[in-house]
Amino acid sequence: MSPAQDDPGQSPNPWDPFASRTGEDAQGPSALRPPQPEPTPPAGPSGTAVEASRVSREAAPHAHPHTPRRGPGWGGVSALVLAGMLLSSGATLGGVVAYDRIIAPLTSAQAPSEPASPSPTGPDVEPVSTGGATVADWSEVAEQVAPSTVAIQVRTATGTSQGTGVVLSEDGSVLTNDHVVAGGDQVQVTLADGLTYTAAVVGADPSTDLAVIRLDAPPPDLQPATFGDSELVEVGDPVMAVGTPLGLENTVTTGIVSAVDRPVTTEGEEEDGSDAAFTSAIQTDAAINPGNSGGPLVDARGHVVGVNTAIAAIPGTDRAVGSIGLGFAIPSNTARLIADQLGEGGTVRHAYVGVTTQDGTRSVGDVTHRGAEVVGVEPDSPAVEAGIQEGDLITAFDDVSIGGAAALTAVVRGQEVGSEHTLTVVRGEKERAIRITLGERP
Repeated sequence: MSPAQDDPGQSPNPWDPFASRTGEDAQGPSALRPPQPEPTPPAGPSGTAVEASRVSREAAPHAHPHTPRRGPGWGGVSALVLAGMLLSSGATLGGVVAYDRIIAPLTSAQAPSEPASPSPTGPDVEPVSTGGATVADWSEVAEQVAPSTVAIQVRTATGTSQGTGVVLSEDGSVLTNDHVVAGGDQVQVTLADGLTYTAAVVGADPSTDLAVIRLDAPPPDLQPATFGDSELVEVGDPVMAVGTPLGLENTVTTGIVSAVDRPVTTEGEEEDGSDAAFTSAIQTDAAINPGNSGGPLVDARGHVVGVNTAIAAIPGTDRAVGSIGLGFAIPSNTARLIADQLGEGGTVRHAYVGVTTQDGTRSVGDVTHRGAEVVGVEPDSPAVEAGIQEGDLITAFDDVSIGGAAALTAVVRGQEVGSEHTLTVVRGEKERAIRITLGERP
């Protein structure tokens, strides 16, 4: 296995959760990208990395107080292969849906979806926790988020595709997946009231599978979505996915958060894997299907806690199959971090550690640790300043367990440049905590 680096962009095989990556921060298995998903088998026990493929573009609560989270390990993706990127459903008028490299019959493509609610200059952010709230009134939540959710139709050189978006501000800015709008030469947005507007791409970031588009002439009553703090999301929290699956606008599905900090990597279109996307995702059993891409995952209060981006598929089955109860969303905190930068200048600054890593294990006494083994440290990098050495096994990033190289990449990719964190490292026979300030990936 070749070593993985901070920059997952040069992974030998972005679809292989076990493959090491080359780039800056050897990180792990998680990513989401433009329309070209390939469903893969779902992961097994907690601690497995998931490879997500996007569903191509054709086609038609409440939370509890925050506690330390050692989420599902980022180990290998043995049993779980991420299925096609569920977000955008592609459809060439003939009714054929391309799930990122998968072809399946589909209906037409077009339709609005349901919104959530942010502020004029950017999405409002409120705590996710409702502290012991009663059962959610989903009909009320659906009514609340509908005005902030939109259906996105994209015309490409080969046909048309469709996805979903979340209204960010009154100026017409909308957040969606990069794979929903990638390659499009014409973008239209349909609001919950059925009215359609033209839009243009403001900026896109394939490495996180996020993009911001803006309506050319937004209506005066456009309602931004309200974003929650995804760090407060816990396993078991009730959630609702809103979008335009298979062209069926204003569709809502409910479920729970089935895992947090799940490493997900989705394949891009470049053979060298330079456009692979990595995400430390929120996993949910709320049904997500082609066309849901870019849409909101909201809590019981109607606050956006994630942006739906990929689904998993059982190995050996038709990748065009829809939800099997394993969907993945980009955490709202990461989405807002990237959206703010895309909306301002179109360029995103990515954090990095400055190491090349590969999946590794280390036995200390009767305990075997699994993590990202450092096989190279870049000169003048944050890793050097922090004192990280070759041979170190990174097993945790703050309170998030790191089960492999891809996991580290996914976690770091969602952090802010200049932020400080604690890496748990096994060196020799001892485990130690190392403080590090993340730098900007060159």
